[in-house]
Amino acid sequence: MALRWSWSVAIPTLLALAGLVGSGLLWEKLSRIQGQLARQSADAGQQSLEAKAWAKQAQETVKESAARLSLVESRLGEVALQRGQLDELMQSLSRSRDENLVVDIEAAVRMAQQQSQLTGSVEPMLAALKSAQLRVQRVNQPRLTPVQRAIEKDIEQVKSSQVTDLPGLLIKLDELVALVDELPMANQPLSTTAPNTTGTAVSPVNPNWWQIGVDRFWQEVRGLLRVSRIDTPEAALLSPDQTFFLRENLKLKLLNARMGLLARQSESLQVDLKASAALVRKYFDMNSRKSQQALQLIEQAQLQLRKAEMPRLDGTLSALATAAAGR
Repeated sequence: MALRWSWSVAIPTLLALAGLVGSGLLWEKLSRIQGQLARQSADAGQQSLEAKAWAKQAQETVKESAARLSLVESRLGEVALQRGQLDELMQSLSRSRDENLVVDIEAAVRMAQQQSQLTGSVEPMLAALKSAQLRVQRVNQPRLTPVQRAIEKDIEQVKSSQVTDLPGLLIKLDELVALVDELPMANQPLSTTAPNTTGTAVSPVNPNWWQIGVDRFWQEVRGLLRVSRIDTPEAALLSPDQTFFLRENLKLKLLNARMGLLARQSESLQVDLKASAALVRKYFDMNSRKSQQALQLIEQAQLQLRKAEMPRLDGTLSALATAAAGR
């Protein structure tokens, strides 16, 4: 009985001791786990603070980088704009030698043509064309061959052209102005002292008194009556005052033609000479030798001006324009 009791008491005691030991061990393990969790939680909090600090620093860095990037982009845009402007400037400054040559020759030829028109001499055009010919030959570019051919053709044209005889034309115009007052009008009556050209019989050497009276009466009648053909009615209706102003108007047109000749205005000169010739034909007696002489002088001046017309350098200018366009 005593042995049975001892075992019944010892087993629960042992079990209690084992449970107590297990609980202690379990409590110790839980304590370690709690401490570890506390340390991990503290580490996590520290890491979180560090992460927030890094995040804030990263945000500031991003903002600073964005500002710098914006500044860089702005600077880059300015640099690109400056580069474009510099490229355009370099292109304008670095035009090819041929383009500069074409531009220079065209300006020189146009200036020489204007000088020739003002001075009435072909020497400026001839000098400009010869200089252009030498410059084109010195460059020796195949695309400028049409320009060289046009220059050679215009040089031959200028050499073969006639120069206006300025002193001769001035003399003709001065003669015309002096001749205007001597031109007979188309409605001017015949002189009573005109010779007998009717083919009638000549009076005898010793005429009778009645024959002398008849001859005088016939001469007076012939002086009062004139039968002639006038193609323009305006010429027949001119009064003496109108005749004076007509002569003065003709003189003014001839003087204007003289001024146009001195000023190298060929178009106005031709217009004044044409108007002067029309006035002579319309209002003056074309059967008169002086009227025919005046009309002949006008026609000679017109013919001389047409023959001595100033040549134009259209061929060279057209070839230069084609070369400048790059065609």
